[in-house]
Amino acid sequence: MEVLKFVAHSKKVISIAKEHGWHPGARYTNLRDIRNFSFCELGFLDINWKSYSYERHVEAAAQTTPLLTIARDVECIFSLDKIIKEAETLLKYSRHVAIVPKDTLMNGRLKELIPKDFMLAYSVPTKYGGTQVSIESFDRPVHLLGGRPDTQRALAEKMKVFSIDCNRFTLDARYGDYFDGVKFRRHPTGGYERCLIDSIENINKIWSGYGIHDDVRNLMGV
Repeated sequence: MEVLKFVAHSKKVISIAKEHGWHPGARYTNLRDIRNFSFCELGFLDINWKSYSYERHVEAAAQTTPLLTIARDVECIFSLDKIIKEAETLLKYSRHVAIVPKDTLMNGRLKELIPKDFMLAYSVPTKYGGTQVSIESFDRPVHLLGGRPDTQRALAEKMKVFSIDCNRFTLDARYGDYFDGVKFRRHPTGGYERCLIDSIENINKIWSGYGIHDDVRNLMGV
Protein backbone atom coordinates (compact mmCIF):
# COMPACT_ATOMS: atom_id res chain seq x y z
CA MET A 1 0.00 0.00 0.00
CA GLU A 2 1.28 3.44 -0.93
CA VAL A 3 0.42 7.07 -0.40
CA LEU A 4 -1.78 8.22 -3.30
CA LYS A 5 -0.03 10.64 -5.65
CA PHE A 6 -1.81 13.10 -7.93
CA VAL A 7 -0.62 15.52 -10.58
CA ALA A 8 -2.76 18.19 -12.22
CA HIS A 9 -1.07 19.53 -15.31
CA SER A 10 -1.25 18.64 -19.00
CA LYS A 11 -2.49 15.52 -20.74
CA LYS A 12 1.14 14.59 -21.46
CA VAL A 13 2.24 14.90 -17.82
CA ILE A 14 -0.76 12.96 -16.52
CA SER A 15 -0.12 10.19 -19.08
CA ILE A 16 3.51 9.82 -18.00
CA ALA A 17 2.67 9.97 -14.29
CA LYS A 18 -0.09 7.39 -14.72
CA GLU A 19 2.47 4.92 -16.09
CA HIS A 20 4.30 5.29 -12.77
CA GLY A 21 1.30 4.68 -10.54
CA TRP A 22 0.07 8.25 -10.14
CA HIS A 23 -3.52 9.42 -10.51
CA PRO A 24 -5.03 12.30 -12.50
CA GLY A 25 -5.80 15.65 -10.94
CA ALA A 26 -7.53 18.76 -12.21
CA ARG A 27 -8.83 22.09 -11.00
CA TYR A 28 -12.57 22.51 -11.26
CA THR A 29 -11.84 25.43 -13.61
CA ASN A 30 -10.07 23.19 -16.14
CA LEU A 31 -11.35 19.68 -16.79
CA ARG A 32 -10.04 19.56 -20.36
CA ASP A 33 -6.87 17.59 -19.60
CA ILE A 34 -8.66 14.71 -17.86
CA ARG A 35 -11.19 13.92 -20.57
CA ASN A 36 -9.17 10.92 -21.73
CA PHE A 37 -8.54 9.48 -18.26
CA SER A 38 -10.57 7.48 -15.77
CA PHE A 39 -11.38 10.05 -13.09
CA CYS A 40 -14.46 8.72 -11.33
CA GLU A 41 -13.46 7.43 -7.87
CA LEU A 42 -9.78 7.82 -8.88
CA GLY A 43 -9.06 11.50 -9.45
CA PHE A 44 -8.29 14.56 -7.37
CA LEU A 45 -10.43 17.66 -7.94
CA ASP A 46 -8.53 20.75 -6.83
CA ILE A 47 -9.85 24.28 -6.39
CA ASN A 48 -8.97 27.79 -7.46
CA TRP A 49 -8.48 29.06 -3.91
CA LYS A 50 -7.64 32.63 -4.91
CA SER A 51 -10.94 33.06 -6.76
CA TYR A 52 -13.19 30.35 -5.40
CA SER A 53 -16.61 29.58 -6.88
CA TYR A 54 -18.63 27.14 -4.82
CA GLU A 55 -21.21 26.72 -7.60
CA ARG A 56 -18.59 25.78 -10.21
CA HIS A 57 -16.90 23.46 -7.74
CA VAL A 58 -20.09 21.53 -6.99
CA GLU A 59 -20.93 21.35 -10.69
CA ALA A 60 -17.49 19.90 -11.49
CA ALA A 61 -17.67 17.44 -8.57
CA ALA A 62 -21.07 16.20 -9.73
CA GLN A 63 -19.71 15.81 -13.26
CA THR A 64 -16.49 13.98 -12.33
CA THR A 65 -17.28 12.18 -9.01
CA PRO A 66 -13.65 12.25 -7.82
CA LEU A 67 -11.93 10.22 -5.14
CA LEU A 68 -10.91 13.40 -3.34
CA THR A 69 -11.72 17.08 -3.50
CA ILE A 70 -10.80 20.06 -1.36
CA ALA A 71 -13.25 22.38 0.37
CA ARG A 72 -12.67 26.13 0.40
CA ASP A 73 -9.70 27.18 2.57
CA VAL A 74 -10.60 28.14 6.13
CA GLU A 75 -8.72 31.44 6.31
CA CYS A 76 -11.01 32.75 9.05
CA ILE A 77 -12.45 30.54 11.78
CA PHE A 78 -15.74 32.42 11.61
CA SER A 79 -16.34 31.08 8.09
CA LEU A 80 -15.89 27.46 9.20
CA ASP A 81 -19.58 26.64 9.67
CA LYS A 82 -20.39 27.75 6.14
CA ILE A 83 -17.43 25.84 4.70
CA ILE A 84 -18.47 22.66 6.52
CA LYS A 85 -21.95 22.97 5.01
CA GLU A 86 -20.38 23.37 1.57
CA ALA A 87 -18.17 20.34 2.25
CA GLU A 88 -21.21 18.27 3.21
CA THR A 89 -22.69 18.94 -0.23
CA LEU A 90 -19.40 18.06 -1.93
CA LEU A 91 -19.35 14.78 -0.02
CA LYS A 92 -22.40 13.71 -2.02
CA TYR A 93 -20.22 13.60 -5.14
CA SER A 94 -16.69 12.88 -3.87
CA ARG A 95 -15.68 9.88 -1.81
CA HIS A 96 -13.47 12.08 0.36
CA VAL A 97 -13.53 15.80 1.08
CA ALA A 98 -10.66 17.54 2.83
CA ILE A 99 -10.86 20.71 4.91
CA VAL A 100 -7.90 23.13 4.73
CA PRO A 101 -7.45 24.89 8.10
CA LYS A 102 -5.38 28.08 7.84
CA ASP A 103 -6.52 30.26 10.75
CA THR A 104 -4.15 29.96 13.72
CA LEU A 105 -7.17 30.26 16.02
CA MET A 106 -7.76 26.63 15.03
CA ASN A 107 -4.46 25.46 16.55
CA GLY A 108 -4.99 22.37 18.69
CA ARG A 109 -8.74 22.42 18.00
CA LEU A 110 -9.20 20.56 14.71
CA LYS A 111 -10.67 17.46 16.37
CA GLU A 112 -13.18 19.67 18.15
CA LEU A 113 -14.02 21.93 15.22
CA ILE A 114 -14.02 19.70 12.14
CA PRO A 115 -16.36 16.68 11.92
CA LYS A 116 -14.66 13.31 11.57
CA ASP A 117 -16.44 12.80 8.23
CA PHE A 118 -13.78 14.98 6.63
CA MET A 119 -10.10 14.55 5.97
CA LEU A 120 -7.69 17.41 6.53
CA ALA A 121 -5.48 19.05 3.94
CA TYR A 122 -2.21 20.76 4.78
CA SER A 123 -1.16 23.56 2.45
CA VAL A 124 2.59 23.02 2.19
CA PRO A 125 4.36 26.38 2.69
CA THR A 126 5.78 27.97 -0.46
CA LYS A 127 6.52 31.54 -1.51
CA TYR A 128 2.88 31.73 -2.60
CA GLY A 129 1.44 30.87 0.80
CA GLY A 130 0.67 27.92 3.05
CA THR A 131 -0.93 27.16 6.37
CA GLN A 132 0.21 28.59 9.69
CA VAL A 133 -1.76 26.05 11.72
CA SER A 134 0.63 23.86 13.71
CA ILE A 135 1.57 20.46 12.32
CA GLU A 136 0.69 18.89 15.67
CA SER A 137 -2.92 19.99 15.19
CA PHE A 138 -3.42 17.63 12.25
CA ASP A 139 -4.85 14.65 14.09
CA ARG A 140 -6.20 12.53 11.22
CA PRO A 141 -5.36 11.43 7.64
CA VAL A 142 -4.00 14.33 5.62
CA HIS A 143 -3.67 15.35 2.00
CA LEU A 144 -0.53 17.40 1.34
CA LEU A 145 -1.33 20.28 -0.98
CA GLY A 146 1.48 21.31 -3.31
CA GLY A 147 4.99 22.35 -2.39
CA ARG A 148 8.36 20.71 -2.98
CA PRO A 149 8.52 16.89 -2.97
CA ASP A 150 11.31 16.85 -0.37
CA THR A 151 9.29 19.14 1.91
CA GLN A 152 6.23 16.92 1.51
CA ARG A 153 8.23 13.84 2.43
CA ALA A 154 9.69 15.52 5.52
CA LEU A 155 6.21 16.54 6.68
CA ALA A 156 5.08 12.93 6.32
CA GLU A 157 7.29 11.97 9.26
CA LYS A 158 5.01 14.07 11.47
CA MET A 159 1.64 13.44 9.81
CA LYS A 160 -0.68 10.62 8.79
CA VAL A 161 -0.39 11.16 5.04
CA PHE A 162 -3.15 9.74 2.85
CA SER A 163 -2.25 11.49 -0.40
CA ILE A 164 -0.21 14.23 -2.05
CA ASP A 165 -0.47 16.39 -5.11
CA CYS A 166 2.72 17.64 -6.68
CA ASN A 167 3.11 19.85 -9.73
CA ARG A 168 6.38 21.60 -8.86
CA PHE A 169 8.54 19.21 -10.90
CA THR A 170 6.56 20.01 -14.06
CA LEU A 171 7.65 23.65 -13.85
CA ASP A 172 11.32 22.81 -13.34
CA ALA A 173 11.27 20.33 -16.23
CA ARG A 174 10.54 23.18 -18.62
CA TYR A 175 13.98 24.61 -17.79
CA GLY A 176 15.87 21.32 -17.94
CA ASP A 177 15.85 20.69 -14.18
CA TYR A 178 14.62 17.63 -12.32
CA PHE A 179 14.18 16.33 -8.77
CA ASP A 180 17.05 13.95 -7.99
CA GLY A 181 15.54 12.59 -4.77
CA VAL A 182 17.10 15.30 -2.61
CA LYS A 183 16.87 18.57 -4.51
CA PHE A 184 16.18 20.11 -7.91
CA ARG A 185 19.16 20.42 -10.22
CA ARG A 186 20.14 20.49 -13.88
CA HIS A 187 19.45 17.19 -15.62
CA PRO A 188 22.66 15.58 -16.99
CA THR A 189 21.14 14.92 -20.42
CA GLY A 190 18.13 17.22 -20.40
CA GLY A 191 14.88 17.08 -22.29
CA TYR A 192 11.44 17.92 -20.93
CA GLU A 193 10.09 14.38 -20.95
CA ARG A 194 13.28 12.91 -19.45
CA CYS A 195 13.12 15.46 -16.63
CA LEU A 196 9.49 14.57 -15.96
CA ILE A 197 10.11 10.82 -15.88
CA ASP A 198 13.19 10.99 -13.67
CA SER A 199 11.49 13.39 -11.24
CA ILE A 200 8.46 11.12 -10.93
CA GLU A 201 10.62 8.04 -10.42
CA ASN A 202 12.66 9.79 -7.73
CA ILE A 203 9.55 11.05 -5.95
CA ASN A 204 8.26 7.47 -5.94
CA LYS A 205 11.56 6.32 -4.46
CA ILE A 206 11.52 8.73 -1.52
CA TRP A 207 8.02 7.52 -0.62
CA SER A 208 8.97 3.86 -0.94
CA GLY A 209 8.80 2.20 2.45
CA TYR A 210 6.77 4.98 4.06
CA GLY A 211 4.82 3.51 6.96
CA ILE A 212 1.13 3.98 6.27
CA HIS A 213 -0.72 4.81 9.50
CA ASP A 214 -3.60 2.54 10.54
CA ASP A 215 -6.01 5.49 10.33
CA VAL A 216 -5.01 5.93 6.68
CA ARG A 217 -5.42 2.21 6.00
CA ASN A 218 -8.93 2.38 7.42
CA LEU A 219 -9.74 5.37 5.23
CA MET A 220 -8.45 3.51 2.19
CA GLY A 221 -10.68 0.60 3.12
CA VAL A 222 -7.80 -1.85 3.52
